[in-house]
Amino acid sequence: MATFKLGATQRLYAVAVLCLAAVGVALFSQYMFDMRPCPWCILQRLLFVLVAVLCIVAAWLRGGARVALGGISVLLAACGIAAALWQNLVAAKSSSCNLTFADKIISGIGIDKLLPSVFQVTGSCAEAAVSILGVPYEFWSLAVFGVAGLLVLSALRGR
Repeated sequence: MATFKLGATQRLYAVAVLCLAAVGVALFSQYMFDMRPCPWCILQRLLFVLVAVLCIVAAWLRGGARVALGGISVLLAACGIAAALWQNLVAAKSSSCNLTFADKIISGIGIDKLLPSVFQVTGSCAEAAVSILGVPYEFWSLAVFGVAGLLVLSALRGR
């Protein structure tokens, strides 16, 4: 039986594809099923895009530059995990998420104005509290961030 192993570069590309696919699923959910994203949802989208871009660039590089970008990607994935946990444990229980940390980041960098079809907040945290197959949506996001972080770490270790 043949085994299939991904090299470090392929793992970095796989992380980029995984993260962009997560954003694609979120957009599909938003536009096909009217699942309106809250600030924490949008922050997670932004983090997915950042991890994907950094992994693509890291795949092109070698040595210290790859390690630095990979390390930043792992930190951003950890931030995504934290954002998903915060969304589930705190924000989803609040009727308004106006002027939260996530809202300030999104409006502060202006990403919601730059690309509103992807990054515009259209729902409250309470509205965004939905489950897919009995699992809160943000836990799916958390799982993707976890897998992405582990894949980047394994790419950096070369195993």
